[in-house]
Amino acid sequence: MVQAIAMKQTQAEQIVVLVPFATEHLEGALQLSQEMSWPYRLEDWAIALELGQGFVLCDRAGQVIATAAWWAYGEDHASCGMIIVSKAAQGRGYGARLMDALLAAAHPRTITLNSTAEGLALYERRGFVRIGVIQQHQGVPHERHQAPPASLVRAMAPSDVEAVAHLDLKASGWARRQMLDRLIQAGNGHVLVRDGEPRGYAISRPFGRGHVIGPVVAESAADARALIEAALARLGQVFVRVDTSATSQLGDWLESIGLCQVSDATTMVKGPHIPPAGPARMFALANQSFN
Repeated sequence: MVQAIAMKQTQAEQIVVLVPFATEHLEGALQLSQEMSWPYRLEDWAIALELGQGFVLCDRAGQVIATAAWWAYGEDHASCGMIIVSKAAQGRGYGARLMDALLAAAHPRTITLNSTAEGLALYERRGFVRIGVIQQHQGVPHERHQAPPASLVRAMAPSDVEAVAHLDLKASGWARRQMLDRLIQAGNGHVLVRDGEPRGYAISRPFGRGHVIGPVVAESAADARALIEAALARLGQVFVRVDTSATSQLGDWLESIGLCQVSDATTMVKGPHIPPAGPARMFALANQSFN
């Protein structure tokens, strides 16, 4: 009897198939994120798939029961995320199956991700190491913000995009011009100008429950704050999310204006990790999957 039950379980697991993430899986992926109370919209999933690739696991009825996605930043780097296994399918090794497929596809790139507490062991078994903590701040600002002087921060123009891509490369170490172009198209950008040259930038766009401000790249916490204030001035009092490093020196200020910390994630990397050259640094992420 025990052997018969084991055979049935093995047969059931074999019915679960791993296939490339495609447009027809978006609705199923959205349902998975809703089950986990992750605030993705269908549009957020669609942009993620447009910019990246990944895998899903489907049961014999064609239902999406797990997802994993990754984004290539040139030939040397990638980020991964949107790794979800439905609650009913957890504990069967599906997360490991997805990650192994993803790592094989992204090889030999250095891969960065932000992990929940539940995922740490899975990633550490595959050689990921912890390098930092990301804090998720969100809420509706207590009051409307004044924009910084236009001589310091102004709206991003098409002629700024090349400089913005260069700043992003210096701050992250990643070549991700295609992603930046798409994020700018989806939202609004600001640049911080000093001595006539862009020295920092921020992009805000619709995401999740409202808007996300990120990426934010700047040379100091004060400059990053000015860029975020410019974005907030344009958005007004709407729901806003900012994902920032625990060492960014922005956390207390974000709390003071009504963007409370609601969770954190552990930043992990697999492969050589070389700190970005700077002097610009990443103060807020595009989201925890894109980084």
